[in-house]
Amino acid sequence: MTTVAAQVTPLDAAPPAGRQRWVERFAGLGFAAPAFILLVLTNLAPLAALAFLSFTNYELGALDFSFVGFKNFGAALQDPVIRRSVTNTLLYVAIVVPGGVLISLLVAILIHQRKRTRSLYEVIYFLPVTSTLIAMATMWQFLLHPTLGLINQALKGLGFAETAFLSEPRLVIPTLAAIGIWQLVGFNMVLFLAGLSAIPRDLYEAVDIDGASHPIDRFLKVTWPMLGPTTMFVTVTTFITAFKIFDTVAVMTRGGPGGASEVLLYAIYLEGFQYFHMSYAATLTLVFLAFTLVFSVLQTFILDRRVHY
Repeated sequence: MTTVAAQVTPLDAAPPAGRQRWVERFAGLGFAAPAFILLVLTNLAPLAALAFLSFTNYELGALDFSFVGFKNFGAALQDPVIRRSVTNTLLYVAIVVPGGVLISLLVAILIHQRKRTRSLYEVIYFLPVTSTLIAMATMWQFLLHPTLGLINQALKGLGFAETAFLSEPRLVIPTLAAIGIWQLVGFNMVLFLAGLSAIPRDLYEAVDIDGASHPIDRFLKVTWPMLGPTTMFVTVTTFITAFKIFDTVAVMTRGGPGGASEVLLYAIYLEGFQYFHMSYAATLTLVFLAFTLVFSVLQTFILDRRVHY
């Protein structure tokens, strides 16, 4: 007696199409759930708490609070300290962004042309990125000391008068900006080096054939256009980093002299953790986030139109 075994084809064993779609959908949600939960806990939930506190009069340690509507936002618009902090922050950003981008590009071009010593220069310029901000600020505080600092000693040797870089209201923001540029150059340089390495050599050979053999012509016709995406990324990230200036101010000047170096993040710190006005600090934090978002989006849209991909 012979029996014929039923042969099951792969088509017969496959689950229905609708069931397969549900399985794939739930599997995708399962993979995305940990990242989404982390995003909610670390970003969206704190942002919601900030928005809630900004409409209250809560102070740190208080047992009760009440809703005040947009009173905190109105107070922020009329607060001369906040207006001064915003002005100082924008001045700092206006110095750091072009300086950090252009100097990094120049350093990257000079290092990219080297063969034997390229790695050495990369390490030297990248060292400030790896250093601790507090230690870096303390070192600069010593270097800029009016009498003992090495910078003033060098100026005195060249015949210039001693300068109180951190005590002169007109010089304190440019001085902090110079330190910020010094810290950013190494990181931005690495990004530009990656962009330079990705430029095809054939383009340079083509412009040489066309008669544009001068280094400036080669830069304007090939290097600068091909670095468009890298430049846009470096500009936006430098802007965000510059707008978050806090550590050097907190360590070196503490907003002085006379509030000349008080930036927006330091003002938020004072309101929240020195004066315990947590609701007002939450309002200022939302203003800070709005500034950063608006300027970053504007920069991205403006630069993206001029970028060659």
